[in-house]
Order: sequence, then C-alpha cells, then structure tokens
Amino acid sequence: MSEFAGLTAVVTGGASGIGAAAAAIMADRGAEVAVLDLNPEGAKHGFRCDVSNDDEVRAAIEGVGERFGGIDVLVNNAGIGAQGDVAANGDAEWHRVLDVNVVGMARVTRAALPYLRRSNTAAVVNTCSIAAWAGLPSRVLYSASKGAVLALTLAMAADHLDDGIRINCVCPGTADTPWVGRLLDSAADPAAERAALQARQPMGRLVTAEEVGHAIAYLASPLSGSTTGTALAVDGGMFGLRPRPRATS
Repeated sequence: MSEFAGLTAVVTGGASGIGAAAAAIMADRGAEVAVLDLNPEGAKHGFRCDVSNDDEVRAAIEGVGERFGGIDVLVNNAGIGAQGDVAANGDAEWHRVLDVNVVGMARVTRAALPYLRRSNTAAVVNTCSIAAWAGLPSRVLYSASKGAVLALTLAMAADHLDDGIRINCVCPGTADTPWVGRLLDSAADPAAERAALQARQPMGRLVTAEEVGHAIAYLASPLSGSTTGTALAVDGGMFGLRPRPRATS
C-alpha cells in the first residue's frame, strides 16, 4: 500500500509505543514521517519537542515544514498517565497532566494549522482512550484529560470543515505499551494485575500498539476522505460489548 506517498506526517510521542507503531506503518505506506519526542533518538527524522513548551512546539513544527515543504498529517499522540482517585493528586499534578495531554494537543495543532490548510489531504488524529467514556477505577485525572481530548477532537473537526482538515481520534483500550509495562511492574502482583487488565477487555487480551497504529493510519489516510469527527475504539470490545462470563474449567 502506498496511499501516503508524497505526504508528510508528524507524530508526537512517536519514539515508542503507539506513536512508534503509527509512524512505522505510515512510513511503510510511503509517508515521510517526522517524529516529535522528548527523546527522538533512533527516528529517521527526529525532532526534540516537549509539547508543554510552546517555543519548542513551534520550532519543531517549523523545522518539519522547512525540511519537507509542508505537513499533511498530524498525529497528536504524546501523553502521560496518572493514577488514583479524585483525592490522589494535587493541583500541580492536575495542571501537569492536563497541560501535556490536552493543551499539548492544542499547541501542536495550532502550530501546524498553516501547513495543514495548504494540504489537499490534511488530517489530524488524536490519541484518546477508552477512559474518555468508561469509568475506570483509579484513573480520575487521566480519564478527565482523555474526556477533554474527545471533546477537543469533535470541536476542532467542526471548526475546520471549511479548511478541508479532517480531525478524528482513536480510543484504545489497555494497550501493551511501555507505559502499561511500567504500571504493571509497580503493582504488588504484576502477573495478577496483567490478568485483571486482560480480563476486563471482552477479547481477553491487551490491545497491541500495532493494532492502534493501523487504526491511526486508517483515520489519517487520504482513502478515508469522508471520515471526520469520529472516535474509533480499538479496545477489544470494551466499550460496546457486554459478554457473558467465560466458563472456567
């Protein structure tokens, strides 16, 4: 497949996990992919960027625009996690997580808009989460940030219809990524915690980064020209299915 041939894509948080998978898939399909990350080492086209710093965001986006002559696809994937109930985190942590997970997407998109407006195939894909629409235990701050990402996606999609910019989001369930790996490692019983996370997804396993990456590529592709304002779940059926409990032997 080569539907991205001649296009330039930007992936924030593209050095590992879901971002790296999406970047690799789009590159395999013909895109020039610029990875914006705190540590972009190893990326073919890497740009150091902290999405909570507007100066770094603007410099990185301008660097991509100068190197490739434009930007056609933006994947807002950079984000951080948070644990605990509503009383678990102080104001500073609330501001930090929302600044990265929500305002960071606004900063990058704002900086990329002049380039996206000049593209005939402009698309933005935001990495959201099943946490935006399902109440998960001990994820209040993270869920609040991803609920905001869902609302942000829909509002931006409405605003930029006349610009010809499609804006969607992908909502993974629990994915087998480095961040989830660190979360499991910190649990009192990592094996039991992994089993519990697998069991709450109807398919009985964690989502892979590559599966989410393929969903991002689908939403970003010029072949999906009539898809905008959509939240695509990649969650093993967690959002929509209520299966009967599996029989145990």
